[in-house]
Amino acid sequence: MSQIRKKNSSEGETKSQTSFVNKFLGGSKAESRKENNDLKTTDSQPSNGLQKTATFDAAKPVSSEVEFRSRMEKNEQFLQKLGKKAVNKCLDLNNCGLTRADLRETVALLPILPDLEELDISWNDFVGGNLHSITQQMHLVSKLKILRLGSCRLTTEDVRALGEALEMIPELEELNLSWNSKVGGNLPLVLQNFQKGSKIQTLELVDCALTSEDGAFVGQLLPVLQSLEVLDLSMNRNIGGSLNRLAQGLKCTSNLRVLKLHSCGLSQKSVKTLDTAFRYLGELRKLDLSCNKKLGGGFEDSSAQLALLKHLEVLDLHQCSLTADDVVLLTQVIPLLSNLQELDLSANKKVGSCSENLLSRLRFLPALKSLLINNCALETEAFTALAESSTHLPALEILNLSWNKCVGGNLKLLLESLKLSTCLQVLRLSSCSLVTEDVALLASVIGTGHLAKLWKLDLSYNDSICDEGWAIFCQNVWFLKKLTELDISLRPSNFRDCGRWFKHLLCAVTKLPEITEIGMKRWILPASQEEALECFDQDHKRSIHFHHGGFQ
Repeated sequence: MSQIRKKNSSEGETKSQTSFVNKFLGGSKAESRKENNDLKTTDSQPSNGLQKTATFDAAKPVSSEVEFRSRMEKNEQFLQKLGKKAVNKCLDLNNCGLTRADLRETVALLPILPDLEELDISWNDFVGGNLHSITQQMHLVSKLKILRLGSCRLTTEDVRALGEALEMIPELEELNLSWNSKVGGNLPLVLQNFQKGSKIQTLELVDCALTSEDGAFVGQLLPVLQSLEVLDLSMNRNIGGSLNRLAQGLKCTSNLRVLKLHSCGLSQKSVKTLDTAFRYLGELRKLDLSCNKKLGGGFEDSSAQLALLKHLEVLDLHQCSLTADDVVLLTQVIPLLSNLQELDLSANKKVGSCSENLLSRLRFLPALKSLLINNCALETEAFTALAESSTHLPALEILNLSWNKCVGGNLKLLLESLKLSTCLQVLRLSSCSLVTEDVALLASVIGTGHLAKLWKLDLSYNDSICDEGWAIFCQNVWFLKKLTELDISLRPSNFRDCGRWFKHLLCAVTKLPEITEIGMKRWILPASQEEALECFDQDHKRSIHFHHGGFQ
């Protein structure tokens, strides 16, 4: 752009070109004025970066407005071909199936996007081995704040080139390199140029095959990243071996709001190690320690520093093999997290027999919106405690009790909660051994106008409900005007003929304006009902998918 102004003394022509760029980016008038001011400021400064790219066709200066417009229109056609567009300083080419030719055209876009702030080329396999064509142009987009390269099959050479290019984008706030296995063992090549005062706020390295040495390097780097708010190291199973170094670094990240260590090979000792860092993470909002199966038994030896996370909103401990002693400690800690909005204890089988006290104290979490306690082998006493506590959770939006057999025949314990709930949007009761009386009770609650905001209802794998029960349910389900997904599928091992209740379901669907998915797997439709379904599809021009078991 500086070279354009040197060749064209007319300020009006420069403004015209800038306006075209703004139109291409979809920027506002205020942004256009800001960009014009930025361009004027650039006039007085040498543009070394542009001179460096003189040998690249993509970065050649245009000599006239006609040529400039021609290039812009060509690039716009390229984006239209991909079903994308550059909007508000954002170029999103995520999952576009980019070819090498497309990459060349992407590079051609960069010289005309000097104010680009977000670039996403994730999930494009051909980026791997060719990233250098983009990194060599990074100086043209020095204002870049967000760079996403997830699942691009990056090579070691790509990783090295990226590390060198990061020096050219000092404003970078978010870097996502997830699902690139070659990052593992080479992480210092990418991040070694981060200096004190770095503006990086989000660092995502999910499933990058990070080594224990990489984990230690991250721990050493963290004190430099004073602005860091999100750190995601999930699905790197060797991180647990360097947790001591990582925890030492976490002590220096007082602004951290999200810490994800899902499936990182953490052990019992890891809880105590992390406990030493929790006292320094006063701003933490989300903590994910899920799918670390060897973590079980670790909480019983911790000093309960977890309770100091007063601002914590999300706690995910699913599939951690929690023990009875862990539950005792969590019973003391969780009720103290008064800002907690999401709690996931699912897939911890030992929770079911010892969680009565914990579940009864959930009443002290009035902000709780999501409670996932599926597949915990709950016993009747624990379920009763949960039912009583749920009446004190007015904000609850998501409740998952699936795969807890004790719910069957006892759904009446939740009756008051279901009547009082005004926010519930997702209710999952899959494989709960529900009986006909349970589904009839649920139908009565629905029919009296409760659960009006429900948009997902999962009653699948409850094969003991007779046709009469399904008929009562289908006659009342139309009251759920917000419902988008309903699942009443049978178990994989079971096939049954649809009863007469199917006609009630079809009738109800005509009164459900939002419904799009109905799961009916392994329910077999007789020919007459199959014909009724085909007539329904023809008469109602709506995209509703019935997933059923076919017809006889």
